[in-house]
Amino acid sequence: MDALMSRLEALLADNSIFTLQTLGYYGEGLVTTVQLVFLSLVIGLVLAVPLAIGRGSRQRWISLPIFLYCYVFRGTPLLIQLYLIYYGVVFVEGIQDTWLWVLLEKPFVPALVAFTLNTAAYTTEIFRGAIKATPRGEIEAARAYGMTQRLMLRRIVLPSAFRRALPAYGNEVIFMLHASAIASVVTLMDLTGAARFVYARFYAPFDAFLFVAAIYLCLTFAILYFFRYLEKRLLAHLGTQGAPTRARHTRGLMRKGGIKGAS
Repeated sequence: MDALMSRLEALLADNSIFTLQTLGYYGEGLVTTVQLVFLSLVIGLVLAVPLAIGRGSRQRWISLPIFLYCYVFRGTPLLIQLYLIYYGVVFVEGIQDTWLWVLLEKPFVPALVAFTLNTAAYTTEIFRGAIKATPRGEIEAARAYGMTQRLMLRRIVLPSAFRRALPAYGNEVIFMLHASAIASVVTLMDLTGAARFVYARFYAPFDAFLFVAAIYLCLTFAILYFFRYLEKRLLAHLGTQGAPTRARHTRGLMRKGGIKGAS
């Protein structure tokens, strides 16, 4: 390890910007970005599944609050949501005297809350549409076997809906990675925050931001190929018929991406 660090230091000896210390900032920012995006997506996915089921309920007192939650968080910019949670929590009376303040005073937790609530709203709508698109024949076959509503949901509806939602959810993961660039506005040292620090120190905007853009690009391609692999495994039974469906999903999500990207 020491030999590798020595060779790397010798390689960067003539570079005044990208030193071992500078690369350390980018490495720290990469870890923070991956943690923020991964945790928000996992928690958001766990929240989205029951919310998607409740969103399709015929009981208005269940579906209406979920609809309002999704409408608000999908209809407002993520940056505003982040500001409200990060700065607004200070004005909650008495919160600074509780154990929650130990967590909320750090920028990572408010950013995680904002990102989780945002992606949960989008993922809820993705899964609601996938559940609604379950073929009627599958439901009738499950009822013919005598399955209860809960058993049918667990064995038939949700696995089938997950496969259909996979292309759209892959786009949501990429959108969340790109949206994580705004986390630096609340003093969080993510990838973009590291690039801003390098720019402020060396006054080299092209070097600092092109390097971080290349890192985001590599992460995007890794996510893209991972979801393509999952689609190939889980949607193999569709054959060539699945290609137009996945293409329509991608085009539709890309058209909506302007709304999410702007937030």
